[in-house]
Amino acid sequence: MIKVGLAGVGFMSWIHYLAYQKVRGIQLAAICSRDEKKRSGDWRGIQGNFGPPGEQIDISKMRTYATIDELLSDPDIDVVDNCLPPHMHADVSVRALQAGKHVFVEKPMALTAAECNKMVTAAEKAGKQILVGHVLPYFPEYAQARKVIDSGKYGKVIGGSFKRVISDPLWLKDFYNPQTVGGPLVDLHVHDAHFIRLLFGMPTAVISQGRMRGQVVEYCNTLFQFTDPNLVVNATSGVINQQGRPFTHAYEIHLEKATMHFDFAAFSDAAELMPLKIVTNSGKVIRPDLGEGNPVRGFEGEIKEVARAISTGKPSEILSGELARDAIVLCHKQSESVRRRKLVKI
Repeated sequence: MIKVGLAGVGFMSWIHYLAYQKVRGIQLAAICSRDEKKRSGDWRGIQGNFGPPGEQIDISKMRTYATIDELLSDPDIDVVDNCLPPHMHADVSVRALQAGKHVFVEKPMALTAAECNKMVTAAEKAGKQILVGHVLPYFPEYAQARKVIDSGKYGKVIGGSFKRVISDPLWLKDFYNPQTVGGPLVDLHVHDAHFIRLLFGMPTAVISQGRMRGQVVEYCNTLFQFTDPNLVVNATSGVINQQGRPFTHAYEIHLEKATMHFDFAAFSDAAELMPLKIVTNSGKVIRPDLGEGNPVRGFEGEIKEVARAISTGKPSEILSGELARDAIVLCHKQSESVRRRKLVKI
């Protein structure tokens, strides 16, 4: 049984907790929080933009710690699940690796590429794995897209368009602070940057046009360039200042013999979904059955992959630190392109 120590108790910790309850071979054995109320199992104040609200949880079989040092000193912990704020990801992850623990860290991996490199290097030196919580590939529509592409049934992938836009998150006072949260690209677009890197490889350059808010990009459109000139990939991401549409994400992925299309938007009065469709060059429209679409299920898939990677010793392709680092690199190159108003090489 792989035993996990959870560092930080907030919304993502709650979602991870729910996923651990569904996955065999891995157990949440300890939690670490400065908040005495949360250490007592009272997570009722936790609320996010999806999933159920927090509850009173049973901590009778868990050890509870008030400091990271206490958690890292626990010899029974195999993995530290780092759900602390983004600006703490790098330091705590490196310390956990040096303490002989594997690390599963929430996205974004860190706020800078340099910090990501330190984390990857620390894992290599410790002989441990660092896995990064990029859950998007485990959401049904995105998992299905990868499955279709990998099958080769419709030829090779030749491009795509990706969208991820939210309304201004007024409850996050540090959202636009590059030193604490990172802003819309590092915190939000990083999902699609990671998925683009996974599907198409590392771009050679980006050209982005967008609006700044303080030191970070508020909203932008990006064209990605690749060694293969026939790959046509773009992304739209950022923040709008209308609270009536708090979230939307979508893609259109082009293959030689088909196009995959998906679009979801949450509005203040209702959610609207255009389910995944595969439109083939023969004129067919295929509508895969992807189940009920509960986003928490994606995190179960993510935790299963953590358990598999650690139990087998075979690193994860999707959750690798190297891939997550590349996503951060892309976010910062896009920001540089917006600021300089020119193409930026990678």
